[in-house]
Amino acid sequence: MKLMQLVYLVSFFSVLIAFGYAVYLHLWVKRQPVSNQKIMEVSDLIHAGANTFMRKEYKVLAKFAGIAAIIILILLPSPIWQGEVTTNISMALAYLAGTVLSAIAGKIGILVATQANSRAAEGAGKGIKPAFLIGFRGGAVMGLAVVGFCLLGVMAVLWLTGDASILLGFSFGASSLALFAKAGGGIFTKTADVAADLTGKVELGIPEDDPRNPAVIADNVGDNVGDVAGMGADLFDSNVAAMASALVMAQSLDGGSGANTAMVFCYAAIGLLASIIGIVCARVGQNGSPTRALNSSTYTTTAIFMVLTAAATWLLPGFQWRIWGASAVGLIVGVVIGITTDYFTDDSKPIVQRVAHASQSGSAFTILSGISYGFISSLPAMVGIAVSALTAYKLCEPLGDGYALFGIAMAAVGMLSIVGMIISNDAYGPIVDNARGLAEMGGLGEETIRVADELDSAGNTVKAVTKGFAIGAAGLTVISLLGAYMSEVNESLAALGRELITGFDIMDPTVFFGILVGAAVPAVFSAMLMLGVDKNAQRMVAEIHRQFREIAGLKEGREGVKADYDSCINIATEGSLKELIPAGLMAIIATVAVGFIGGPSAIGGFLLGNITSGLLLALFMSNAGGLWDNAKKYIEAGHEGGKGSEAHKAAVTGDTVGDPFKDTAGPSINTQITVVSLVASLLSSLFAALSLFG
Repeated sequence: MKLMQLVYLVSFFSVLIAFGYAVYLHLWVKRQPVSNQKIMEVSDLIHAGANTFMRKEYKVLAKFAGIAAIIILILLPSPIWQGEVTTNISMALAYLAGTVLSAIAGKIGILVATQANSRAAEGAGKGIKPAFLIGFRGGAVMGLAVVGFCLLGVMAVLWLTGDASILLGFSFGASSLALFAKAGGGIFTKTADVAADLTGKVELGIPEDDPRNPAVIADNVGDNVGDVAGMGADLFDSNVAAMASALVMAQSLDGGSGANTAMVFCYAAIGLLASIIGIVCARVGQNGSPTRALNSSTYTTTAIFMVLTAAATWLLPGFQWRIWGASAVGLIVGVVIGITTDYFTDDSKPIVQRVAHASQSGSAFTILSGISYGFISSLPAMVGIAVSALTAYKLCEPLGDGYALFGIAMAAVGMLSIVGMIISNDAYGPIVDNARGLAEMGGLGEETIRVADELDSAGNTVKAVTKGFAIGAAGLTVISLLGAYMSEVNESLAALGRELITGFDIMDPTVFFGILVGAAVPAVFSAMLMLGVDKNAQRMVAEIHRQFREIAGLKEGREGVKADYDSCINIATEGSLKELIPAGLMAIIATVAVGFIGGPSAIGGFLLGNITSGLLLALFMSNAGGLWDNAKKYIEAGHEGGKGSEAHKAAVTGDTVGDPFKDTAGPSINTQITVVSLVASLLSSLFAALSLFG
């Protein structure tokens, strides 16, 4: 059997196993008992609210995707009137396939997460062990669906077209949906979270998930649309982009042998199988640590991947040990980034405790200390990304021309190889967060709420780790996409008889122009998203005040009096859909403008500036937000004065600032970087032919 046929077969069977196990986990979650009527009622409200938002969001995104597909059909990879009709049709269909598969994975995640939350709440009444298993297995369905659809989609596109450059269209589809899904979900969830915290905990001093608060259901809905569907789309995008950039380079390096292309698929399939084994092994004792259990499963998956890929490299013809080393370096650095992120965001570690202690002096000190540690926390990850890129480059450089950048692409593939486990950990967070709220609203008692709080705190820590992992992987991916851009643009320059690009000289004024504009885009993009949260949250706060003022007995919690939850869900939905398009379009339009003004060299500078400032801002905001959130939870656990103290009020303010940092702007930036990198590659021939100064 030929090597590529064997690898396709292994990849296909790994996808089937992943889908089969995901169905089993879904059915297992559904079998878990839930009997509390109040919990079932609220869980249904969360499910309905999430579906309403997703339906409206996907309608908006379908219009955008339709317009984008028509533009791609007409112009990419070259104008359709030049005769390459089949290629243009393939590119447009690949783009639509990327958006559809990402959307389906998100929908599956929402379905299971909103079924798991009520069961995890009741499980918390029996202890940590059953509640943890329900939350984690519910999240694992999303993880397996995302990676399964990713590998299946990439494999199908390459098998049907035989042209790796068509994968850039598939990747752009995944990226454009991820950009809007993450931004839209982030604005929704933080609108509700900020409004609920300000009116509930700060103004009235009522608990976080008190059913009297009209924003409480919208807050729980937001956890799902932001951290399940949004983060799933984000990591689907990163994984597809990493594989696409690696396969574009692999195909040009193979020279007909197929060994490098086979290596990309083989490692991706092994990563999926390793994630399945890691999910099976995830366990926590009755009095164990959920954080330790989640981290241990990640380390187990990492070790399995390293061993299995080493065995494949040894057994299969044409596989290079240096390329295995590059992917291993990427994965190890990803784990190290996770460990350093954990140090800055875990409430059992000193940094969070210092911020909690600073909160005794007022909210200004909460903000100052959190921002400072947030900036410091970005250094290890930035250094890690730089070291892994440099090591992968130098490891693969002796293999020949083009292999150095391919090594960086394989480091990104390696870092994302265990993405099934990473998403499982991430989706666990919103499930147990919802479970904590349901336990409070269902009156399950203080001990159940305490158990749910412990699970939720682990979820916050691991979410911060997975965001760091996702941002680090995006950093390596976009460096490899820069290599893919150079390959694409050099083909166009060669056809035009112009000098090829071998690098980007920062003393070249067009390159420097691109760097400055590119560096500014992530800051403006972040500001637009957070202003969206600000404006939307103000509208929701006004609605909450209206309900407390006009609904008699709501504030006092009179029996039979209910808040109008739907009005807050509608405010969050309509506001987020209104705000999500402008920020994404701004990034895309800026890329196109720089390309047509400065040409291919300016775009190279634009991508360099965008990558550097984007990674720094994304890491800073994600880590600072996670730090503030867990500082608040640390105080609520009884430290530094406990709930209701001045330190608690200051920590709530810090968490309110951190919420749009960590759940709206921060994790959306890495998707923005990927999108502009793909736009640059897709439009490279137009930039080479038509530019003002290029």
